Amino acid sequence: MAHPRIPAPILALIALFSLAAPSYAQSMPSSAAPQTSQSATNPALSQIQMEALGWLQGLLRIDTTNPPGNELVAAKYIAAILQKEGIQPEIFESIPGRGFLVARLSANAVPDPTRALLLMAHLDVVGVDKSKWTVDPFGAVIQGNYLYGRGAIDDKGMVAANLAVFIQLKRSGARLNRDVIFLAEGDEEAYGGTGMLFAVDKHWDKIAAGFAINEGGGVFTKNGKPQYIGVQVSEKVPANVDVIAKGTSGHASMPRKDNPVTHLAAAIEKIGNYEAPVQFNSVTRAYFQDIAPLQDDETSKWMRSLDTPDRGDHAARVISNENPVWNAMLHDTAAPTMLRAGIRANVVPSEARAVINVRLLPGNQLNPLLMKLKQLVNDPAIEFEPQLPLSETAPSSSLSSDFYHSIMHVASEDYPNVPVVPLMSTYFTDSAPIRMRNVQAYGLIPFPLNDDDMSRFHADNERIPLDSFQKGITFLYAIVSDFSVSK
Repeated sequence: MAHPRIPAPILALIALFSLAAPSYAQSMPSSAAPQTSQSATNPALSQIQMEALGWLQGLLRIDTTNPPGNELVAAKYIAAILQKEGIQPEIFESIPGRGFLVARLSANAVPDPTRALLLMAHLDVVGVDKSKWTVDPFGAVIQGNYLYGRGAIDDKGMVAANLAVFIQLKRSGARLNRDVIFLAEGDEEAYGGTGMLFAVDKHWDKIAAGFAINEGGGVFTKNGKPQYIGVQVSEKVPANVDVIAKGTSGHASMPRKDNPVTHLAAAIEKIGNYEAPVQFNSVTRAYFQDIAPLQDDETSKWMRSLDTPDRGDHAARVISNENPVWNAMLHDTAAPTMLRAGIRANVVPSEARAVINVRLLPGNQLNPLLMKLKQLVNDPAIEFEPQLPLSETAPSSSLSSDFYHSIMHVASEDYPNVPVVPLMSTYFTDSAPIRMRNVQAYGLIPFPLNDDDMSRFHADNERIPLDSFQKGITFLYAIVSDFSVSK
């Protein structure tokens, strides 16, 4: 596939960023940007940033909504870019139109998978309601300082950043001390059966690595200032459960007590209001300890009290009410997400269904939670049926690996006095199946983003700030270089 031309208005915008970089940077809050900028002194890095913006726009214009995915259209687009650079990628198809792309920069004639670094990101995106967007979600529209599009953050921005870093390593002739592997996989939004799981189960030799960087964490900002750099080392385990109510069908003019819609509604209200007990693990304990000093005095007080026997329960209620992410980090959760019942307005159906999306803390099992929900609902008309297969808990990645130390080292240079904090994501990523293969995988979306930016992925008007996209490439390139390029 030919590399699409970047429209003239975008070229003008890119040129503006390139030519006016010093004054543009000065106009931004100094703490919102890395304190040291490789791109400011490295023309080659500035060039790859400009190209990456065009690549990201090209990816956003390819509709890879899952289902059906059709990720191989995007994979072929990337393949054409890599081939132009003299890099020969491989594309593996799991089912028609789906699969993954992989490419490799080799350090030696004989690969050493235990040392290799995997740059990974997924090509598929969640669906959109176009009527709720202010721009075309697949138009890659630039307005102000933002590039809009489904996947701008989750996860085509990461695909484009990884691609930029990978190509820049090739162009620079860097002397690698380990293989660097580029992976663009599909089906992450549906737990990876035709994407990452296919790659791991059928083509592990192509992606085998000792270390990986993926989505999952990030550079978290507030009021234009970076607060902390969260590195995902663990994640909650997802499960979908059907909640089914059965009764007697009939004419709606003669309602019965066993109406399944009524029973289901009552059950879902109880499930939606249920709060599981507070539980800590080593990652969440470290996370709350590390971010407590960054909060206001009142929040910090209760955050420091989370793991105390006398005030822990009350502290958890305060913290949970303040932030839904913190709430999800402290509990198993069960969120009703879908309802289905009836065939027409004047017919009482014989069955009504709902789906609850469960997120389990690592190490927890589904059955104890379902038993608690059954007791809570206390209705023989309600059945719970887990959707198979169930995911396994992956081990946490190490906080003492060489790669984690590289992330911390580069972060200290690019973001002085900003703490690096280990975190457990409340959502699933493609890191889980490779952690099961003992890969030290770390989640770090490298773009500085605030709460409003983060709230838009999986939501309407997803967008990425243009300056954050550029800074993210610089930050990611520094991390990969520090770890993979011989000094």
